[in-house]
Amino acid sequence: MSKHTIINRRTCLKGMGAALALPLLDVMGWAEASEKKAFKPPVRLGFMYMPHGVIMDQFWPKDAESFLTSPPPALESLRPVIDQCLLMKGIAGVSNGPYRGAPHALELSTWLTAALPDPDKRDEISISISADQIAANSLGAFTALPSLELATMPQTWKENQAGLNEAYYSHCSFRSPTQAVPAETNPRNVLNRLFNKKEQGSGLTSNGMSSLDRSMLDLVIGGARDLRRTLSQTDQRKLDQYLDSVRSVERRIAAIEMRQKEAALEKSGVRPSRSHKTAPPIEIKIPEGDKRSEYMQVMCDLNVLAFQTDTTRVCTYIGSTPNGVSYPELGFKDQHHSQTHHNGEKKKVDKVAAITKFNIDQFAYMVNKMHSLQEGDGTLLDNCIMMWGSGLEDGDRHTRANLPFILAGSGGGAINTGRFLPDVKGNQGDLLTTLLTCAGIPLDRPVGIATKQIAEIPAKS
Repeated sequence: MSKHTIINRRTCLKGMGAALALPLLDVMGWAEASEKKAFKPPVRLGFMYMPHGVIMDQFWPKDAESFLTSPPPALESLRPVIDQCLLMKGIAGVSNGPYRGAPHALELSTWLTAALPDPDKRDEISISISADQIAANSLGAFTALPSLELATMPQTWKENQAGLNEAYYSHCSFRSPTQAVPAETNPRNVLNRLFNKKEQGSGLTSNGMSSLDRSMLDLVIGGARDLRRTLSQTDQRKLDQYLDSVRSVERRIAAIEMRQKEAALEKSGVRPSRSHKTAPPIEIKIPEGDKRSEYMQVMCDLNVLAFQTDTTRVCTYIGSTPNGVSYPELGFKDQHHSQTHHNGEKKKVDKVAAITKFNIDQFAYMVNKMHSLQEGDGTLLDNCIMMWGSGLEDGDRHTRANLPFILAGSGGGAINTGRFLPDVKGNQGDLLTTLLTCAGIPLDRPVGIATKQIAEIPAKS
């Protein structure tokens, strides 16, 4: 039996300014674990959000028996990993309480806090620490970044329903009851943050990296080749897979940036070069872009990379925020919010169903990729708890009795997946409290309105 080389995480982190983070290899172990204990990868937590609820008969499975073999239309893209997913109907959201006229200010802000804003301090942030930041406070000591917050849209929506602070419309992460955590919308900035790189004012190569960055990457890749000769075939495959993913993400981000430059030139009347007209221009600034899926998949890839390198173990991704977003990629330019008030009109219902499926498809893209990446004796997905959901059940009526959630990944075997539970009794806080417990996060109190843990979620020991 081979002996693991125990690498102290804090020692590794000290050298990150001059190194590229590597995936977890079998030859490595975790210094926070005892040498006598068997190697076990860490658990990561990911949260991905979509506003305005779902079309229920397109989202909920017909019954528990058909869930694995005939998933509903909205979940079709999850079919390859459906046995690693868990759906539960009956998770109630936070009651609107004194904010009956502010459904959209509450749907995102309560999603990970499971708490209402303080009604006596409506114009300032006063709510509760969010579940992701509770996890970050516990897990962040072992990683370079305590948490990673991503968003598709700038967090600048200007509205004050019921006199509430505008930050409630576009933030789901709260570091403390009075401090919202901003999310990053620029993929290049995220990549730089993950690998501790600084943009240069000049000397950038054609792919947007500085010559120093390129030299460092080339040096690290050269070192990886030397390391590769000392590894088992399994570790060699994982190292190759990881380095390929780094190159792939860089190429895709560089392509997006090039298209943005070409689009800006074309808009100003300058004809772009023909060599860069292989695909329609993508506008990352929402809602002008017409290829949202490519942008979202890059952000999902960055989430995967962050988890794969153990740069962070907690990530949130706000796929879109309430109001102000359209999906021209789906063949129509109507805004998401306007279509959710469909009053049963088939054309609008179909558009909302298409938007829901689109967003779940991006989540499926991410978890399918995680499922394809080996880690330890299983896959990266095996060691994650990924949650997709919305802060409303039905955008037409603003109901919150059965919030839609999809869980993917077993959290290292802590969650019993491959099931649809049609009649769960619990609320949003109960769900978050249970997930944190399954991830091994110590809690001194329940999350938000929680009163219990949901007994059906954990795997039976």
